Amino acid sequence: MVKKNNLHILLALLHLISCNDAAEYSNSLISSPHPIASQVGQVIFSQGGNAFDAAVAAAFTLSVVEPSMSGIGGRLQVIYKQAHGVISGIDATTQIPESFNNADPDLPNFGYETIGIPGVVAGLIMLHDENGLLDLKKVMQPAISIAENGFTILPGEIRRQQLEKEKIQSFEGSKLYFLKSDGESFQLGDKLIQKDLANTLKIISEKGKKGFYEGEVADKIVSDIQSNGGFISKEDLKNYSAVKSEILKGKFNGYDIHTLNLPSYGSITIQMLQIFDNLNINSEVDWTFKISGAIEESYKYRPFQKNKDSLKNILSLKRAKEIALDIEAKNNNIAYSSKRKKINTADIVKGHTAHLTTSDKYGNVVSLTQTLGPRMGSKVATPGLGFLYNVTMGPYLGGYLGDDKPRDRASSHVSPTIFTKNNKVVLALGAAGGNKIPIAINQVAYRYLKQNFPLTEALIMPRVYQDDSPIYIERHFGINGFNDSEIYQRSSNIERIEIEAFFGRVHAIALDTINNKWIGSADPDWEGTVNEFQ
Repeated sequence: MVKKNNLHILLALLHLISCNDAAEYSNSLISSPHPIASQVGQVIFSQGGNAFDAAVAAAFTLSVVEPSMSGIGGRLQVIYKQAHGVISGIDATTQIPESFNNADPDLPNFGYETIGIPGVVAGLIMLHDENGLLDLKKVMQPAISIAENGFTILPGEIRRQQLEKEKIQSFEGSKLYFLKSDGESFQLGDKLIQKDLANTLKIISEKGKKGFYEGEVADKIVSDIQSNGGFISKEDLKNYSAVKSEILKGKFNGYDIHTLNLPSYGSITIQMLQIFDNLNINSEVDWTFKISGAIEESYKYRPFQKNKDSLKNILSLKRAKEIALDIEAKNNNIAYSSKRKKINTADIVKGHTAHLTTSDKYGNVVSLTQTLGPRMGSKVATPGLGFLYNVTMGPYLGGYLGDDKPRDRASSHVSPTIFTKNNKVVLALGAAGGNKIPIAINQVAYRYLKQNFPLTEALIMPRVYQDDSPIYIERHFGINGFNDSEIYQRSSNIERIEIEAFFGRVHAIALDTINNKWIGSADPDWEGTVNEFQ
């Protein structure tokens, strides 16, 4: 019997040989929400890594440079296509501990009681073990070095940490890592050095999954959480595993849609796109009223995703056509109500969650989303470890799919997605932005794959949203000549959102079939970049 390590080396070598034989594109690419993470991906490509190595390296780096958005204390969902292979996914979302008791109706929104079993480390290690070419130490070294030596914090990260200052002050570890020695938040130009996080990452790089879920790191996690009223035990950590996701498939404008079933909201993503595909969109006025109507109808199905019969209905092309016909009829006799369910824009201006997409010259593609839940997650960091924990239990996630109970995994709108034609990836993307994630993904995909806008313009075109509320229009910068006066003349039930990055933050990669190369775009409302290696 071949030992596990030897087997991994053998599989990696075979994969490398296969990749070298099958190289068919002129470049490798990464689109991520932070320039340092994108640079790390580019470096990994230059060292002979593939899209999986680059994705894992960038994801660990995001844990260092954007700690308010995601990190190793959070959850992860990823969909990927192997070059000339199948589309697969990994579910590494957070899980409710065995000892959790949901009898308390007054669970807080943050703090130790909200922390679920983290999944990011298990998910990234699984993604790398099964698909990467480079050694894990090499893949993780950039993140370790950045944490150890420090980096200049970007304005968005500073602002998010400032917004959570009062809550950060409640926890010893969080104060240690996310406030300066004088108790104040970081300011523009400040450098963040994270020695404890570097050490935690170094242990993971040396010991793999066991370096986080067993041993000294696990001991510190459990001791701190249990000493402060939380629920995670050593057994919870040791027994946690990332698992293969169920891939869902749909159709859109001649393309195949691939995304993830629960705990991702992939079924809603597919249904929404299939409704879009059956609408007659001839103008931005049509776009505003009909697309927002499709979003509202599709979101009504969120509570039914667990039921197998309901899932079939959600994914049904026939049902999508029926909903589209109803929307068309409604728009022919437009009579929107004047109800006003205001969105609390102030609370989520700076958002949460991180998404990255990578592709390589061999044809491997990775679409990966990771998050802590709300901004800075539980707001809790353990002294000596250096990272923030997620929010899993409590009111933040307890809305759509039933009561929390032990071993449940946190469901969310996270929906990394891949579009293919003739078994080749034509578009891979995902988004950050809470319940706006599916709408951001789908509207960008529609603009690019059906309206034929260039990818960059598809990301900056206006997005709309409606869910038992007015129709909200988000105006990205960069597009001139969009005249919405007729939209306002047709209905009083319109509200314009001037806040940047409100309707999701998309990072996407597409295939330029004419030049046989990958192209990418980073959401213009965020601080990320696209980096290329040829």
